[in-house]
Amino acid sequence: MTENEGKPLPKNAIEAQGQLIKAFYKKYGSEILPIINDVLGRQGKSLGLRVKKKLNDTRLSKVAELFSKNFDPKYVKVVSISDDKFHITGKKCPFGLENTSRELCEAVMAIDREYFFTATDGKTELEIIKTVAEGDPKCDTIYTIK
Repeated sequence: MTENEGKPLPKNAIEAQGQLIKAFYKKYGSEILPIINDVLGRQGKSLGLRVKKKLNDTRLSKVAELFSKNFDPKYVKVVSISDDKFHITGKKCPFGLENTSRELCEAVMAIDREYFFTATDGKTELEIIKTVAEGDPKCDTIYTIK
């Protein structure tokens, strides 16, 4: 019998990353949040730089359209996309952070925050209105041009 017996297997790399993040958070608590924020923020910046190279037009609407192609429509709904605002809701966290904490969600969402900030030349801000990590029935996030 292996140590992993009975533990859920990740369905993809994001779920695996989420399991690792939750394990560190469980062991180290709030102390680990700056590290999670930093590492995932750098991952988001790296992804945002790739998007900038791929797109000729880096208006929020174009970056959001590309970002939305990665969603599973069963879990994520695009409420609106414009040059000034990108609003989405989600029933399930791709990292599996349901019922953990808002502070963990905010640290993990550094990936998306920095993705959009970088891809839009530093013009985008992220607001997390609701999060399943805090026990809300759905996530509600808005990216706006500042």
